[in-house]
Amino acid sequence: MSFGSGFGDPDVFVRPGAQRHANHNGGVEFMFEKILDVVQKSQADISELRQECTELRLANAALEKMLKDNMQGNGNNTPGFATPTAPSSPRLRAKSPFLTPSTIPTIAAPHAVYIPSPLGDNGLTTYPFPSREIPGFYVVIPAGGAGTRLWPLSRENHPKFLLDVSLCGRSMIQSTWDRLIPLAGAARTTVVAGLAHRKAISEQLPDLLNSNLFTEPGPKDSMAAIGLAAAIISRRDPEAVIGSFAADHMISGDDAFLSAVAEAAEVATEGYLVTIGIAPSHPATGFGYIRLGDKLGLPNAPNARIVNAFKEKPDARTAAAYMNTGIYRWNAGMFVTKASFLMELLKEYKPALHDGLMEIAGKWDDEGLRAEALEKIWPGLEKIPIDNAVAEPAAEQGRVAVVPATFGWDDVGDFSSLADMLPAETNQPRILGDNHLVLTEQMAGGIVVPGSGRLVACLGVDDLVIVDMPDALMVTTRARSQEVKRLVKKCRDAGWKNVL
Repeated sequence: MSFGSGFGDPDVFVRPGAQRHANHNGGVEFMFEKILDVVQKSQADISELRQECTELRLANAALEKMLKDNMQGNGNNTPGFATPTAPSSPRLRAKSPFLTPSTIPTIAAPHAVYIPSPLGDNGLTTYPFPSREIPGFYVVIPAGGAGTRLWPLSRENHPKFLLDVSLCGRSMIQSTWDRLIPLAGAARTTVVAGLAHRKAISEQLPDLLNSNLFTEPGPKDSMAAIGLAAAIISRRDPEAVIGSFAADHMISGDDAFLSAVAEAAEVATEGYLVTIGIAPSHPATGFGYIRLGDKLGLPNAPNARIVNAFKEKPDARTAAAYMNTGIYRWNAGMFVTKASFLMELLKEYKPALHDGLMEIAGKWDDEGLRAEALEKIWPGLEKIPIDNAVAEPAAEQGRVAVVPATFGWDDVGDFSSLADMLPAETNQPRILGDNHLVLTEQMAGGIVVPGSGRLVACLGVDDLVIVDMPDALMVTTRARSQEVKRLVKKCRDAGWKNVL
């Protein structure tokens, strides 16, 4: 039966509205096909990127091992500012962060070499001396503090600078010595420490001259410690330039570090108190900050700038704002200056502290007079950080400069930052010590320190800090690891002084 030629075959007859509906469905299906194609392509791209990242990690691990083997083989410093802060393989790990004299090797000073290194804004800036040694430069290593945020691993009688926290076979103070010895040699490398640590430091640094170990009767913060060294050194050499570098900081990129120090020493000869500013890698709230000012324009120090201001430890929002501006650097507490100029600043801003330190320095070479002066004067000296005593007021007068640096730096201030330095498999806890003493199941992140010799077993807990020592067990989370010092205070108040 026919419906007439105007309508065509009844099997293909479609009402006008139905035709539009079919066209619409076809468009949606086409759109979904396109979306699926894009998603599949994106998944393929992501898979490819993951594969490339895996290959890069393997390549970096191989390069890291090659650099480490090369360093151990020829004694030279590791180049570049991507030098790892921890061994690349657990096979290189020591069994314990505690070192004994029998396990402490003597490392000779590396052979002086001339190696260009990128610095700050000037990628082609080279080291200004024919060798690593800086003429007239004296190293000062303040070795103080108990590292209370690393308790119970770090103790008052065995603080963190005596520990091998990176499990590289050298303690923190030994690593600091190794890093700085090319600049001044043993003859001009000094350490300021408490009497209680004198023996341990001498054992760990057998090349440290007895006359270069300045002991203080009690902790008086960084200004008194660095000022004491400056006062003694300025009497030995009135033209001396000193560089102060804490004994318990971790640095990666020896070449970039040494070059930054050399540039700072050049600026110091122009009559500045110079600090080294660390490029922030994240908006840290545990560090002070330096605001960069105008460039000084010195030919041998092209990166040096005036310090516009020192900023106290900020909150998270302020720290993020600092990073976004690009003109802030972390204040790592590294200072380079003429010893005599530091004492001039101290005399101007803290005259009583200056006079006390100068009197002690005048009697330092006579052991009897020294002991008498320390007993009489030291207890009355003001306890104040060098930043508050001289750096901040001098910066307000344009007398402080900064060299922006490119090397990696961490003050290892708590177990969270310590965990970041240790190698581990993805989503696995870091282990500081013997791997065989730790068993975990469904545990992600965190750090375990098996220091008691017994087994530590963990199930279904994430991002924990577990420090198991023979006389104390401490458990917290990585998020609250900065607060461990509160436990130290509680132990002291509760009468547990034997574990401090």
